[in-house]
Amino acid sequence: MSENNLSPILRAEHLSRHYKVGGGLWQSAATVKALNDVSFELFAGKTLAVVGESGCGKSTLARQLTLIESPSAGHLIIDGIDIASADASQLKTLRPKVQMVFQNPFASLNPRKTIGDMLSEPLLLNTELSAEERKARVHEMLKTVGLRPEHYHRYPHMFSGGQRQRVAIARAMMLQPAILVADEPTSALDVSIQAQILNLFMDLQEQLGTAYVFVSHNLAVVEHVADDVMVMYFGSTVEYGPKTSIFEQPLHPYTRALMSATPAIRAENRREKVKLIGELPSPINPPSGCTFHTRCPYANAHCQSAVPELRPVAGRMIACHRVEEINSLTQA
Repeated sequence: MSENNLSPILRAEHLSRHYKVGGGLWQSAATVKALNDVSFELFAGKTLAVVGESGCGKSTLARQLTLIESPSAGHLIIDGIDIASADASQLKTLRPKVQMVFQNPFASLNPRKTIGDMLSEPLLLNTELSAEERKARVHEMLKTVGLRPEHYHRYPHMFSGGQRQRVAIARAMMLQPAILVADEPTSALDVSIQAQILNLFMDLQEQLGTAYVFVSHNLAVVEHVADDVMVMYFGSTVEYGPKTSIFEQPLHPYTRALMSATPAIRAENRREKVKLIGELPSPINPPSGCTFHTRCPYANAHCQSAVPELRPVAGRMIACHRVEEINSLTQA
């Protein structure tokens, strides 16, 4: 969502990523629209949370943002440069500005390298610092993420899961990137450690002004860290806006279902349950019209035939033909 007198550090315009699958001697290849016409903005020092079920396109979006893959269509503009038309030298300049923290700290660290070597590598490849300067920078970062100086010479297998994720965060922040993409960074950790890691993310953002794209299925985590929330279903955005608006009054039927599935200890915090019918449809053979109509309790014939446009409703963007009508019905 736009902010006054500020330019976004990242802007996605109708971003899509399609894959050709199958095909053979007697079959034609099918197209899977893993990411379809997604638009949003990200500002310095802010956090955009991307939520949805498995298979909704969250990780595909993360790969586009970190330049691991190129978009099939649309525009991804980072620091004023459009990735779709950028040359090799421009991409080389941009890559240090966008870093990623992966879901699994056990798999994302090289077991053959010491922590010091792993954290020094980004500086070795992207700066002209001397060996002593790199070592000093690494020790400073270890202290920042809550690790001790003696950890410099240790290997990943000597650390707990929470400590490994601290190392992964330190590695991602070594170049002080403008944008950090965190793909389910706490889901592999114990609940007690999750809170520590989330607080570390927020402290680093306050110190460095880094913008975060936080990919998660855990709405309790999202409520803790996000400024804006983008809800995705089947590769597309269904609701996008400020966190406070979406958590206080979710409007899209899919968002309402996600919110109602979040457990709450106190009775006053529990939401009315919204039951979804059936499973996610096949990405190779998606339904016509609104892709959510096969599971939506409010779908009608128009939903089955027409694709809803993402449009402004009550201070956020929503892709739903009947959102005003549904909101009136639920309030009544």
